Amino acid sequence: MPTDRIAVTGAREHNLKNISVEIPRDRLVVITGLSGSGKSSLAFDTIYAEGQRRYVESLSAYARQFLGLKE
Repeated sequence: MPTDRIAVTGAREHNLKNISVEIPRDRLVVITGLSGSGKSSLAFDTIYAEGQRRYVESLSAYARQFLGLKE
């Protein structure tokens, strides 16, 4: 997998129906579409949530205990 892109494969949150997309890193990316088409689901429920999960995963078990999150 190239490191110059963020790949989302088979996203199925809310209005997203098994979509796959590659987003370039270090670029301003705009997501457009009709109302209810899944823009926010793609941006927040999929991409942001995965970034947050990876960040928390990178913390030590000691640091994670202060976040109040389940492992």
